[in-house]
Amino acid sequence: MNRLLTVVALVVFCPELVTGCSPAGFNEPAKGTQSTRETSIPTRIADGTTTISTTETAVAPSETPLPAEMLASTRQPTPESTYTPASAPQPERVGPDNFPPGTNPLTGLLVKQPEYLGIPPVLVSISNYPKAGRPQAGLSFSPLVFEMYIGVGVSRFLTVFYGEYPDVSEEAEVGPIRSGRIPYESLRQLYRGSLVFASASSWVYPYLDEYTVVYGKDNTNMISARMPVDELKEIAMESKARLGEPVLTGLLFDPVPPPDGKPANSIWTAYHYTDQIFWRYDPAAQGYLRWQEGEEVSEFERYTDSLTGEPIVFENVVYIFADHYFCTDVFFDINLQYITRLPALAFRDGKMYEIYWTTGNQDYEKKTGRLRPVRFTDSKGEPFPLKNGQTWVVIIPRNTPYHETVDSQNYFDLRTKMEEGSGIWAIQFYPPEILDLPPEKDLCHFPWSSNDR
Repeated sequence: MNRLLTVVALVVFCPELVTGCSPAGFNEPAKGTQSTRETSIPTRIADGTTTISTTETAVAPSETPLPAEMLASTRQPTPESTYTPASAPQPERVGPDNFPPGTNPLTGLLVKQPEYLGIPPVLVSISNYPKAGRPQAGLSFSPLVFEMYIGVGVSRFLTVFYGEYPDVSEEAEVGPIRSGRIPYESLRQLYRGSLVFASASSWVYPYLDEYTVVYGKDNTNMISARMPVDELKEIAMESKARLGEPVLTGLLFDPVPPPDGKPANSIWTAYHYTDQIFWRYDPAAQGYLRWQEGEEVSEFERYTDSLTGEPIVFENVVYIFADHYFCTDVFFDINLQYITRLPALAFRDGKMYEIYWTTGNQDYEKKTGRLRPVRFTDSKGEPFPLKNGQTWVVIIPRNTPYHETVDSQNYFDLRTKMEEGSGIWAIQFYPPEILDLPPEKDLCHFPWSSNDR
């Protein structure tokens, strides 16, 4: 059986920098320059003996005109909530170090089957592109989802399954599952779990460990790889003997929001004008609903989980600023470990907070020598309280600008216009520049063969 091919070819758009807020102490990125690069991306076939190459071309902003539909001004709709929260025990303030029995330290909520808290998490690579893979299956059952840029103008999800698993049917599967990426390994180590992905570039495999490769059901369809939930559980249970009991403490949860937040009813992020996301706060759902561009890039469709047909709702959406170490546009790592303090933006309860994230050593790490998950602090270094529930973490480059913008769905308006106090936040992604790194950190010094190049 052939391994699922993970070949994507899109045009990268690098618009002019917009003046706005940026993390304190960091310079804003340079404006885009006119250039065209061709990068050969190798992808292994199932037996590892054959290599296929495709070409991805990055096109400068002046060479990529905005489509006409993006220039038509359209206000954001005010979606009518169809979400009905399920009855559940009232959440309490818990963490960051001690959690009541049966409480998931990644959500601050009680779980139905506490025995699952004793087995390591499984981190699954789930597709965001192509659009035919939507709606995805299983995202709403994850306590923690990481979204990151993977090159060519698109993002992908590394979805953490821990403490609970989809229980909608015996045939339930999660997916579509896509290829492995280098930053996955740092997150795997932080959460002391195992990875599931659908193949990987021959450049990427040497950087990954403790993984299971999923094969597509149709080797001509890049979104045909899925995994039954029972197999996810088996992977987690089998990994316990190697990885040990998970220790995922470090997060503080409180149903009462801090008092100093700024209004944040909506968050807009664009990796490209054909890859735009809105997170919109829904008071009835008590969380943020995700919307993304549909077949028409000027129209946004609400994300749902195909396992339930219900909207994707996350109580917390957090953007963390991190260094990206590049060799090529699609082959890069993200510095996520041993971070003392870097800026972050936290959104909860319709409010935005400028906070910090850390993976630095504290008492637990110093005593045990083990890593723990990404944690969040305020300006004084005290734990920042997330809302009890699920958290969606978006990893963006340092220096990414952000500002309050106008009530619109128009790409140009959102990117360039500012309106203080609107509660509509624009976070404009820019592909990071290739850094001049020392050999020990430079991915380009990996001893690939000429064929891999």
